[in-house]
Amino acid sequence: MMMAFLLLFIALAAGTAYLFIISPGRPAPLRDASGHTIPGSLSERVTVEIGGIPQSMFIQSVDPANPVLLFLHGGPGMTEFFMEDDYPTGLERHFTMVWWEQRGAGMSFSARIPPQTMTLSQMINDTVEVADYLRDRFGQDRILLLGHSWGAYLGIQVAAAAPERFLAYVSMAQIAHQLRSEVLARDYMLEAYRARGDEAMVRRLEAAPVSMEEGLSPGWMRLRDRAMHGIGVGHTRDISSVITGIFLPVWRVRAYTIRDKINIWRGKLWSRPFFWEDLLRDDLTARLTEFDLPVYFLVGRHDYTANSALSRVYFDAITAPVKGFYLFENSAHSPLFEEPEQATEILLSDVMNGSNALADAR
Repeated sequence: MMMAFLLLFIALAAGTAYLFIISPGRPAPLRDASGHTIPGSLSERVTVEIGGIPQSMFIQSVDPANPVLLFLHGGPGMTEFFMEDDYPTGLERHFTMVWWEQRGAGMSFSARIPPQTMTLSQMINDTVEVADYLRDRFGQDRILLLGHSWGAYLGIQVAAAAPERFLAYVSMAQIAHQLRSEVLARDYMLEAYRARGDEAMVRRLEAAPVSMEEGLSPGWMRLRDRAMHGIGVGHTRDISSVITGIFLPVWRVRAYTIRDKINIWRGKLWSRPFFWEDLLRDDLTARLTEFDLPVYFLVGRHDYTANSALSRVYFDAITAPVKGFYLFENSAHSPLFEEPEQATEILLSDVMNGSNALADAR
């Protein structure tokens, strides 16, 4: 028995030591093909006061004179810089890439954040303040804004509120009416699992109701992610489990400290309840369709987290100086990470030129 306890202690100590070794809390320098640090490049962690509290971001660019791209992560409260390890976008080669971690999320999480400040209006104000910090620091009158999932729900409202600060608004997995999306997701998965002959999952889904009237059942919330990833319609097409595809990769990111990694999960659990019910029932198609800047939607054909067909309906209702809709055939919820070459081409060829030449015809 003593030997078993000793071995367990050694294993825990070794695991803790390993976590410290791989958690220096600094983003790696940007390197060229030979492994040398690129002269004049930028790869740093920055903390500034935003909305009265410290908020942090990673900024990476081979040339800080490149256009600034502000990325709004999903959730609410779930950071996405970790995706760059397994799904590198390469956007730092073309843009000054800013991975801001929002109020209450990841590096910006603190137990001292006043709960009464966790409101949509405060998040919009925070985003504008971050944009102003970046505009001033990099000497750019307008920057690009790119929102993903919850970040797209937030981002499109920022774009409507402060269009003069942005070259364009780019959406990835645009939420339109999330409750309707959840209903459609369950219907699709019931059909898909029946076709597979997976009667056990069918029974679980049947016992996890979702409706426009009653909303989401606790059973659905427990089953949702597992069921989506089981058929490739979740965060990405190839992530088969939240544990192996999201949870474990977060712990491997060297740019975070151990405290940061713990706070990513604390922030996700803490932030979500402040926004989820309002996000779920808000129909953006019915209330937010006129924009004074170019609007671009990047949508995965296999996305049932934010239903791709609903994103298209919303896009068609929008009026903007220029707009473009781009369907990624091999993507689910994260086309920027799943098909980065196509996304980069769209950003450089269409978005930066105020064009929609590559957009889907309709």
